[in-house]
Amino acid sequence: MISSAATSPGVPNADRARPEATRFAVDVLGATTAAWSYGDAHGAPLLLVHGFRGDHHGLEGLAEAIVAAQPDIRAIVPDLPGFGASAAIPGRTHDLDLYGEWLREFAPAALPPRFALLGHSFGSLVVANAIAGGLTPSRLVLINPISAPALEGPQAILTQLAIGYYRAADLLPERAARALLGNAAIVRGMSEVMAKTGDPELRKWIHGQHASYFSTFSDPRTLLEAFRASVSHTVIEYAEAIAMPTLLIAGDRDDITPLPKQLELDHRLPESRLRVIPGTGHLVHYEAVADATAFILEFLSTPDPAVAGGAEPVESHHQGAAE
Repeated sequence: MISSAATSPGVPNADRARPEATRFAVDVLGATTAAWSYGDAHGAPLLLVHGFRGDHHGLEGLAEAIVAAQPDIRAIVPDLPGFGASAAIPGRTHDLDLYGEWLREFAPAALPPRFALLGHSFGSLVVANAIAGGLTPSRLVLINPISAPALEGPQAILTQLAIGYYRAADLLPERAARALLGNAAIVRGMSEVMAKTGDPELRKWIHGQHASYFSTFSDPRTLLEAFRASVSHTVIEYAEAIAMPTLLIAGDRDDITPLPKQLELDHRLPESRLRVIPGTGHLVHYEAVADATAFILEFLSTPDPAVAGGAEPVESHHQGAAE
């Protein structure tokens, strides 16, 4: 495990020109998935999968930072089915198996055979399920992976309240359910709990992101099904299937998955390395973009024995103390 020195806080990419993003669409499982491409259209592909309730905007800052620092990478960020501009999958329950199946269909339709894969939070569950079902990325990055059951973390009481909140919405007519699920005060409360930065400008920006993009779900039923999927599984369930070189990035103040569980996941994966960012919680993709970008690019640039003609294998870091 290597802990970084936290970088100066601030709104991600505020000091640089933003790279152009190209929107495209892919038909997957009978529905249209919207996706955005950043960087060189012919660059080495990195597919990023966002977390629960969000859309591609959640990982846009990270994608932009990656391609700005490494122009020969192409970052692709789709909206998960039922979120953002992507339609829900018709006639299907949006459980984790459905999202894993969707990713296994989307990846070969949108990317060349060799690609790296990144998942944040619920996205870590989606990519782990997809890998267990046969998806074979060359490299894997998990940011704030869900490594502990939702009811066992330091915020178990808040999780119970969230379960009650979503169950209450499930009992309401659709219009009332949408109003409850998108209630601005509740969304702001969620944002306040997750944000750990003390930088007022960055906190304001994070709250604005959640206000703008945390309620862009297609319908309450899909959101409720995805919520159940998000609290019913952990990445550790799929550890045996994750054999490719893997980078784990965690915050030491993550209320959803405490650091000991991230250490456990690190020890369960044969080719993993864990990077811990001090003072950051579950919003590494907002609060520590520079750190995360540096770790990801270092990891992706490590020679891969599958293509490097006998280069040294990716080093696995399983130390329990900071190096």
